Amino acid sequence: MNSRITDFYKQAPSDRLDTIVERTDLSAEARDALANVGLSLGDADNVSENVVGTIEYPLSVATNFVIDGEDTLVPMAIEETSVVAAASYGALMARDTGGFETSVSGPIMLSQIQALDVADPHAAKVKILNEKDNLVELANEQDPVLVEHGGGCEDIDVRIIDTPRGQMVVTQLVVDVRDAMGGNAVNTMAEALAPAIERLTGGDVSLRILSNLADRRLARARCRLDPAVLASDDTDLTGEEVRDRIVDAWAFAAGDPYRAATHNKGIMNGIDAVATATFNDWRAIEAGAHAYAAQGGYGPLTNYEIDDEGFLACSIEIPMQVGTIGGATSLHPTAQASMELLAVDSADELAGVMAAVGLAQNYAGLRALVSEGIQAGHMSLHAKNIAIQADVPQALVDEVAAQMVAEDEIRQDRAEELASELK
Repeated sequence: MNSRITDFYKQAPSDRLDTIVERTDLSAEARDALANVGLSLGDADNVSENVVGTIEYPLSVATNFVIDGEDTLVPMAIEETSVVAAASYGALMARDTGGFETSVSGPIMLSQIQALDVADPHAAKVKILNEKDNLVELANEQDPVLVEHGGGCEDIDVRIIDTPRGQMVVTQLVVDVRDAMGGNAVNTMAEALAPAIERLTGGDVSLRILSNLADRRLARARCRLDPAVLASDDTDLTGEEVRDRIVDAWAFAAGDPYRAATHNKGIMNGIDAVATATFNDWRAIEAGAHAYAAQGGYGPLTNYEIDDEGFLACSIEIPMQVGTIGGATSLHPTAQASMELLAVDSADELAGVMAAVGLAQNYAGLRALVSEGIQAGHMSLHAKNIAIQADVPQALVDEVAAQMVAEDEIRQDRAEELASELK
């Protein structure tokens, strides 16, 4: 399968779907799910609470990705028009230098048990650690299926934490959740251990819940960009000049949290869109990513430097708590079709794909920022939206939008005037 699809964006939506089906092994069920509204009101009522309807996101496919040597088409659900284009363009820039290489530290999640009013925290810590083997066994009794598949509670840590309300003893379960996101599994284990922790500490157990700072579940991606692909025709900047400016933009984010917040938002534009398309919990991913970025002072999740050959070396390291089984994914036919399109075999593989998308999104955005500016692309897409809102015929939308941008008059009344003139 070749993820390079020339002029894909120019095709009609139905033609794009036909193209995707031709290039992949999508089942008939997956094709139907992608072609139709994916979530019935009844299914929505099972997924959430107090349901009165559903809201649809555009489901797009980012092209050009080569990830760990495999061409990959990436489903993205998002309402921001420039995101899919930026991800696809970022992937295209990396194709000739081998695409993206990824690695994942493993599907390890933590769950925490908070003990309050412990008279001797250090003695309590020793007691818990002395009972570690029995506690691990008790935790694993809660999910024999997970253990059967090679996962389960692997270790227990104990931390004594100073807080504004005094010292607390926090027991942390270290759990291999395999291909699940793992929230339900680790929470169930924590709740099962709570009585034993109360007995061992002599304190009062309150919270028993996972941590979304999944710093033992890291996804990494890297690529190299030839400066030739970075050159900007709009500004006459050379590829080397754009490369150097991207490194300077990264350094700005490394030195200033105000810039780092926007830098990381660009990364999450891509990652959240893939999470939404696959019905993974983008809020958990966001929480973990920003907490990870804030360790030692808030900074960027990506890194850019110039390698010995003068190429731009790009990398990302980010917590990635995603699943390919369980959760809500299996309840949404379009999410299932998105997973089929990705053709990933594990949660680790999905995490690597999402890290690669976040990296591509980030440097594509930085390239625009340091050259022609972000508004050039945004205004073009905004003009198309205005033309569509003005009921401009589909065949004239691009022409009307281009003329409005050229005139710097992006208004609905001007779109209507231009459409009348061009008919």
